[in-house]
Amino acid sequence: NQIFWPYFVEAPGPVYLTETKEIIIQENIALKNAIEKVKKTAVRVKTQTKTGKVLEGSGLIVTSDGLMVTLAEFVPQDSNSSFFIDNRQVSSFQILKKDLKENLVLIKISNSVLTTASFASLEKLKMGERVFLLGMRMVNEGIVKSFDENFIQTNMLESGLSAGSPLFNIEGEVLGINTIDSKGKVIAIPVSKIKQFIGM
Repeated sequence: NQIFWPYFVEAPGPVYLTETKEIIIQENIALKNAIEKVKKTAVRVKTQTKTGKVLEGSGLIVTSDGLMVTLAEFVPQDSNSSFFIDNRQVSSFQILKKDLKENLVLIKISNSVLTTASFASLEKLKMGERVFLLGMRMVNEGIVKSFDENFIQTNMLESGLSAGSPLFNIEGEVLGINTIDSKGKVIAIPVSKIKQFIGM
């Protein structure tokens, strides 16, 4: 009263005070929303090679009309591959492009009107930023140790089943597709390479 009363008395006209409220979104809710967003874009990959070896991992839907990208190591020549979305096997697919050097393969699946996730801008990525991995029925969390246009190295360790899974940020934007090295380290192929590969 002592602060505002003199101002109210001397004010030339009516004075209005507006109550403001700060809304804070809890981080765990933001992460839950990000996981749900990215989960809809993940594809389970299962391949049996001509020698009988079974390869399992993930892939990522990149366009709503059925283009998906995964690791080329999951689709070797003369193998029998299957793809699953929401535990439903894709009825038919076509391999459009494969790059063994970059370990990427582009596949057109028969499903249409699919959900996609936004690609993050690598220009905004920072070392130490928290990132997340969404594999088959699991999530992992880590930080970015280093990155450039060729890779995003994290501090996460995972099994080979997490290969091909999306790496994403707290906003649910995809940063890349994960590879797992011989020591279990998670190193992602960045979205800049993926976009270049698929011609986006």
